[in-house]
Amino acid sequence: MTHAPLPASLTPVTGDAETPSGSSRRDDAPDAELLDAYSRAVVGAVDLVGPAVLHIQVESEGRPAGGGSGVLFTPDGFALTNSHVIAGGTRIRATSADGRVSTASVIGDDPETDLAVLRLDAPAPAFARIGNSRRLRVGQLVVAIGNPLGFQYTVTAGVVSALGRSLRARSGRLIDSVIQTDAALNPGNSGGPLVNSAGEIVGVNTAIIAGAQGICFSISSNTAEFVAARLIREGRVRRCFIGVAGQNIVLPRRLSRFHGLDQGSAVLVQSTGPAGPASKAGVLSGDIIIAADGVAVYDIDDLHRLMTEERVGRTIPLAVLRQGQKIDLSVTPEELPHHPMR
Repeated sequence: MTHAPLPASLTPVTGDAETPSGSSRRDDAPDAELLDAYSRAVVGAVDLVGPAVLHIQVESEGRPAGGGSGVLFTPDGFALTNSHVIAGGTRIRATSADGRVSTASVIGDDPETDLAVLRLDAPAPAFARIGNSRRLRVGQLVVAIGNPLGFQYTVTAGVVSALGRSLRARSGRLIDSVIQTDAALNPGNSGGPLVNSAGEIVGVNTAIIAGAQGICFSISSNTAEFVAARLIREGRVRRCFIGVAGQNIVLPRRLSRFHGLDQGSAVLVQSTGPAGPASKAGVLSGDIIIAADGVAVYDIDDLHRLMTEERVGRTIPLAVLRQGQKIDLSVTPEELPHHPMR
């Protein structure tokens, strides 16, 4: 029985005179080295941060009311988690990786960024350092540690898929500078850390898209650090409002050109709150808000972003279009009432 010769494009898998013995091992060596480096990076990050990760269990009137994850970020027992993890809870228990269980108290929570700070009522077993999320790059290795679906201290790894995403909080406001990652997250990962290869917290895991694969989101560490500092100091994050209900609209080009505007959209005021800041400033239903405090307003989210603590009680200019004419008003934003999710 004769065999047809192999086509020139195919090479036998066994060694022969044209394939020196051992060459395949040399070709595979760089891949093995990369795998080892990857493994070392993940293991190193987990060794640093893993002991600081908490399993959060929430009870309400003696009954289980949910739970999630958290991470200690100070040596004196302060921990970050999600606001929605602790919502509705009257008693919170935190279990560390070494099995120690302690009661945790809520120092403050901020539903607008879905973040909360807890404090353990026992010595902290370990803590992780908060890194600078602005240094992240798309494609960079990240590791998530948490308690998905009750499987405690589960580690997943992936990359930063995108930066600068926006995620809408349950309150309706947008959370800016959100990190998108393909590190696998599931219910129970909420509140756990997203860390870089140096073992620094670069995000707080918060959400997934149901039905999708590998599309997960984390609140950036820079946002978390800003919010945590204020929660520890004051128990809340101060924000302000001007008291308008509005909708996004497209500005007619002729109107934009007539007033020398670079923007193609703005906010149409549908109503103003009675005795609210906008009403006091003379804002009327039908006005179109095009700028606040000298910053162009393209949509409702732009207006929300401007309502920060430094503008509480400070009179700022508000530019509106009324019946085709540009009118400059002055409005004094008031502090937004705080509504914790519990």
